[in-house]
Amino acid sequence: MPSLKDLKNRIASVKSTRKITKAMQMVAAAKLKRAQDAATAARPYAQRMAAVLANLSASAGAGGPKLLAGTGSDQTHLVVVMTAERGLAGGFNAYTVKLARQTIRALQDDGKTVKILSVGKKGRESLKREFSDLFVGHVDLSAVKGDSFTSNAIALGHDLTKRFDDGEFDVATLIYSQFKNVLTQVPTAQQLIPAAAPADAETVDLAGAIYRYEPSETAILETLLPRYITTQVLSAMLESSAGEQASRMTAMDNATRNAGEMIDSLSLQYNRARQAQITKELIEIISGAEAL
Repeated sequence: MPSLKDLKNRIASVKSTRKITKAMQMVAAAKLKRAQDAATAARPYAQRMAAVLANLSASAGAGGPKLLAGTGSDQTHLVVVMTAERGLAGGFNAYTVKLARQTIRALQDDGKTVKILSVGKKGRESLKREFSDLFVGHVDLSAVKGDSFTSNAIALGHDLTKRFDDGEFDVATLIYSQFKNVLTQVPTAQQLIPAAAPADAETVDLAGAIYRYEPSETAILETLLPRYITTQVLSAMLESSAGEQASRMTAMDNATRNAGEMIDSLSLQYNRARQAQITKELIEIISGAEAL
């Protein structure tokens, strides 16, 4: 049985931990509001870009730009894994990495060549243990302040477009966690290149009207597609950021509650041990007095 001093030290240690987890919960809650507002604000723009892409793609037909039509092969796949820079966020990073691992293994089982580009430190750390030879790049998000991911999204979008133009891959898939609410973040795999509008993208009913584009649909798509890819990357970053803060807030709330329960249990154990020690000392004093 631990001594009174050991119990007292453990209680003090758990109380210090509870202060830390409570502070982290409050910080995550404050950051979550900003991250959620940013992710919500970006959704209509991303959806409208998808709708424009869907309409232009239908008008352009099969002879579209390379970013839309692809290389004609799907042998080499680039998997872009987007996670957080920090841990202590429950299963947020683990679920995204799990989906990435399943995707990579499925592609390898089909005989495809797989390359990995990581966004965020946690995904790189987890996947490098098993797929270290597949990594071709990494995006460091540690210098990002607040919810300002724009410069990183633009840089990553340009990098992906350049790699595709250089023939480094045929298909690029983005894996990230989509924010639903405080308790739900859904790991999602989205094909970025060749660009494909979502199946549920809004389309415009032309009511039989025929549009003539100046310049042509292909020329418009060549300008629009790189921006579309950057928009999807930025939207995913904002969704991932909101999900990270929500998961961290929930995890720290649970940790704070568990620490409180542990403090109550240790305090009860400490009081019982102290009472037993006092009773023992009284018995020894009474026994000594009777012996005299």
